[in-house]
Amino acid sequence: MRSLRRRSIVGLILGLCAAALFGYSGPSASAGGSPPVLGAAGIWSASLEGVHGVAPDATVRQIARVSVSGSGIRVRFGNPFGASPVVIKEAWAGRTVAPGSARLVPGSNKRITFRGGRSVTIPPGQEVVSDAVSMTVAAQQDVAVSVYAPGGPVNDHTFPPFAYDPPASYIGTGGNTASAVSDDAFPGYPVIPGNTGSTATGYHPGQTWWMDLVTADRPAARGTLVTLGDSITDGYNAYGPPGQRWTDVLAERLDALPAESRLAVANAGISGNTVSVQPNPYDPTNQCCGPPAPQRLDRDVLSVPGLRSVLLLEGTNDIGGGDYAPPASAAQVIDAMRSIAARVHARGVRIVASTILPMCNAAGSAKENTRLEVNQWIRTSNVFDDVLDFDAVLRDPADPTVMIADLRNDCYHPNAAGDQLIGRYIPLHSILG
Repeated sequence: MRSLRRRSIVGLILGLCAAALFGYSGPSASAGGSPPVLGAAGIWSASLEGVHGVAPDATVRQIARVSVSGSGIRVRFGNPFGASPVVIKEAWAGRTVAPGSARLVPGSNKRITFRGGRSVTIPPGQEVVSDAVSMTVAAQQDVAVSVYAPGGPVNDHTFPPFAYDPPASYIGTGGNTASAVSDDAFPGYPVIPGNTGSTATGYHPGQTWWMDLVTADRPAARGTLVTLGDSITDGYNAYGPPGQRWTDVLAERLDALPAESRLAVANAGISGNTVSVQPNPYDPTNQCCGPPAPQRLDRDVLSVPGLRSVLLLEGTNDIGGGDYAPPASAAQVIDAMRSIAARVHARGVRIVASTILPMCNAAGSAKENTRLEVNQWIRTSNVFDDVLDFDAVLRDPADPTVMIADLRNDCYHPNAAGDQLIGRYIPLHSILG
């Protein structure tokens, strides 16, 4: 039976691959100097989810893997959740010598400035955009952004990714080492779990501070696709070979297109996030999982330069509920999705939605009936410009309330093989228009 199942999965993958061929609305204190030229695009993102502690007297070197090549690099830093200002005393951007490394290519590390100044203050609830850094990065190349902001509230993004695969950060041994090309001040140990916010010296997979967006004034793309979602988009528990999130698989496929046709991919997934406005099911402090999608839509999606398309995959946490919020009704989830689509369309931007994946809720149960009702609405409402049926791709034909065993990590999350499958399944025309 296992052999037959594996052969059937391989056949499904090949068939789908063949088919695929054909919020927050607070103020912004832009410190970007002259505005980006027409055609700028977001080429990397990691949405901020909460504030966890205070930055030590040390530099944090953050690793971001950009989705397309580009030049004229700008970095956005935010303090949406802090009660006090973040003072960036110095920041630099360079290219790493190898994927995930803290050591930089000699001569590549460039000072980041803000309206020509070396430092900048980010008041609570605001964000700043740097001046353009004179550097060029290749598609799927790591950019290292080193920031010295001791004493600032740590607005962060954390999720457990693959070991030594960005996004990630190295917290230095102490003091201002942002301009250093070597990795001497950025030890690769201890490895801190990515779902644990920490200010300890060492390597932190999945953790970034303040930095939530990298843009290029001159990208090798006609715009940006933002993927708005929860842990399934964030990459939580996508373990095993081949070792990529579905958004990264999609980005590599888009890179194969001519520059005038492709979109960069900016991942706005946050583990534990909800699509509807409600208390977070997992955290009474609301610091674990970001504001609900409608409250963070402006910051994480609509403000991204070059926005051309949005891919929405949320609702699992709403329907599942938790200790701090009951399971949401179908109407609650649908109303939130409808409002998000309306706001995206009001900007003249395309929005595509995916159905909600199986959640191991028994057939006939209230939660499973809610999921089926929401999915039926997604498929038939014509609210979205196109629909991606991830549910149909991953559900077990023998038991549609669960994902195929070889493609799931747990009840809510695909493994890396499942991510590979849905990343390959997405018809490119659905997001390109």
